[in-house]
Amino acid sequence: MTPPATATPALKKVLRPLHLWAIAVGLVISGEYFGWNYGWAVAGPVGFLLATLLITVLYVTFIFSFTELTTAIPHAGGPFAYSYRAFGPLGGLVTGYATLVEFLFAPPAIALALGSYGHFLHPQVPVLATALGCYVVFIGINLLGIKESARFSLVVTLLAVAELVVYMGLVAPHFKTSNFLSHPVPLGAAGIFAALPFAIWFYLAIEGVAMVAEEVQDPRRTIPKGYLYGLGTLVVLALGVMILTAGVTDWRRLSTIDYPLPEALGVVLGRQSRWTQFFASIGLFGLVASFHGTIIGYSRQVFALARSGYLPGFLAQVNPRFRTPHWALAAGGLIGAGALLTGTTAQVIILSVLGAVVMYGMSLLSLFALRRKEPRLERPFTAPFYPYVPLLALALTLLSLGAIVYYNWWLSVLFFAGLGGVLGVFLLLGRHRQPVAEDTLLTPTDLL
Repeated sequence: MTPPATATPALKKVLRPLHLWAIAVGLVISGEYFGWNYGWAVAGPVGFLLATLLITVLYVTFIFSFTELTTAIPHAGGPFAYSYRAFGPLGGLVTGYATLVEFLFAPPAIALALGSYGHFLHPQVPVLATALGCYVVFIGINLLGIKESARFSLVVTLLAVAELVVYMGLVAPHFKTSNFLSHPVPLGAAGIFAALPFAIWFYLAIEGVAMVAEEVQDPRRTIPKGYLYGLGTLVVLALGVMILTAGVTDWRRLSTIDYPLPEALGVVLGRQSRWTQFFASIGLFGLVASFHGTIIGYSRQVFALARSGYLPGFLAQVNPRFRTPHWALAAGGLIGAGALLTGTTAQVIILSVLGAVVMYGMSLLSLFALRRKEPRLERPFTAPFYPYVPLLALALTLLSLGAIVYYNWWLSVLFFAGLGGVLGVFLLLGRHRQPVAEDTLLTPTDLL
């Protein structure tokens, strides 16, 4: 596994702030459509609201900290590059593994939701075949080029955001506080902690913007705008959708289904209402936006790891015509298809969240390490109120990690066993003694 020749075509710099906003929101917005409602089953609306507020603070503080790293080191590897530069090859491996798990296992869950949504609208549509077909179609779109992919992401993201705004406007008049407070689950730390993974699903993968950093025009100015506008949009949508939906009917009937929003509309307007039918028909846009965005994310992570010698070199090849990492796209699609065939959607989601939280922790530790090791590193954006904001983000990350491991013991064993196996192979091959000298973004400033 040696890095590919540097003569291969480079990625194309075409993305602007609006494109990054669309990618950031598009990566995440499916989390507003499904998945989060399972948090009600363990915590009820009140407990889940507290869990969501806690996770919202985590993501606000994390993104303010993470943006410092993304603008200082605009590398397609994103978190892998920051940890490599801070802790060397082994640190890069740990973070690269966690990021791959997050971005390779999020798309299968969304693809299954797409198939389930299609089956809900038209019962003759098969769930698994539709999910597999989505991989073929959207990998094809991504092969056409990042600018074309970003334009597509912009269109479907705008439609998905507009749809959620319309949804909130339709259900708001029917909101009742008594519904929100009915059938209370005993409020306690256990329920709130158990609900944290479902609250994370509201924001999961927004950090994927870092993986298109090499394709951004003027990344040091553009990336902060994309992150902050995107996060602001998602906070408003997440809290609005969750609170309003809990107040329109008995929340228990919505806590175990993959289509809570059209079901809630059906309750307040009637299943035959044109608004209900319209919403159910276009509700796929939010899922499409996130599915498309996570494919961009996993392909750039695979590309960057292969380019740095952590994965087979052919995965870093860039198509000379479209300037996209075609083998990385295909390889991630094959892994996703394999995950689809297991049919374990809930477990796939938990694995993706677990990878994300480990990556968040490593990225925040990298921020502290780089502040100490490379004080002269150019930082166009700095984390506000350092070190307090990153420390708060790290504390909430560790709290979330502990909760996920405690309530998902066997999946956690699987995740960390995989990490141990990868580390063992890496050490046996001696890759930890072979730094990537050709990549200047992975090299500390004092060694340049």
